[in-house]
Amino acid sequence: MEAKEFEFRGFKSNGFLMLFANFVLIAASVCIIVFLSEYGVWPIILGVLGIIKSLFVWAGFFQLEPNEARVMVFFGKYRGTFKETGFFWVNPFITKKRLSLRSRNLDVKPIKVNDKAGNPIMIGLVLVWKLQETYKAMFEIDSQTMASTQTATGTTVVGVQTVSSRMNAFENFVKVQSDAALRQVAGQYAYDNNEAESEELTLRGAGEEINHRLVNELNNRLTMAGIVISEARINYLAYAPEIAAVMLRRQQAAAVIAAREKIVEGAVSMVKMALDKIDSEGIAKFDKEEKVRMVSNLLVVLCADEAAQPVINTGN
Repeated sequence: MEAKEFEFRGFKSNGFLMLFANFVLIAASVCIIVFLSEYGVWPIILGVLGIIKSLFVWAGFFQLEPNEARVMVFFGKYRGTFKETGFFWVNPFITKKRLSLRSRNLDVKPIKVNDKAGNPIMIGLVLVWKLQETYKAMFEIDSQTMASTQTATGTTVVGVQTVSSRMNAFENFVKVQSDAALRQVAGQYAYDNNEAESEELTLRGAGEEINHRLVNELNNRLTMAGIVISEARINYLAYAPEIAAVMLRRQQAAAVIAAREKIVEGAVSMVKMALDKIDSEGIAKFDKEEKVRMVSNLLVVLCADEAAQPVINTGN
């Protein structure tokens, strides 16, 4: 058996032409039975054989829509993949396994993983996938067993397969592999810069790079199944519930510290400007001790959370 996909090489015919020929065969068989039965049993046998043959012909008809394919199997042997759209007829003994080549979405529910720093996080993924190589999809993985349909009572009906059940089997395969790929990629990066050096990529700050890494990792894993990932994006990212409150306070503290740094930087600049202005315009003369007190008072006023209450000195 060849291990590579190729176009169907067997005999095919226009479906409408074979449909007309089959109706002619049925009509001729009926006419032979009705009008020639008086000449003996052989015309009747010939007419019955013609009707039986027409029943076999019906099994050879099939149609294909755009972005669909049929995997042709002749008594266990792969005979190629049929992708031409339209209405056709082939050998009735060829099994025609229908597949969809259209793109599909998959929303991977958030899972709990540990980031590079060991913190538990919740991360989810949405991706777009489609079948690319039908041979690998049908014969390299056990998709046909996974595609066994289930009845309303939940019992498995082995051997009964539809295009929907096959595509669901592929989707389950993609879901398992995407879960593993997401865990591997997420474990190589920290959640944010609180757990990593500023120059390192993080899950929060390097969205496009992470998405590109996910696409490559998923394509490497799904090549064996003939499936290609068109797009993969992280659509949910948060700390796990058990540490979410602690990490929120940590983020709030970091934000307060950053704001205080800006306030102090601005206050020092304003104090320096005020002292330089007073000296340059000769408004007042301060010794070193008085400048220290003035700087201290101005910094308290400028950096305080509440408005300062002025104290008027009426003495000398």
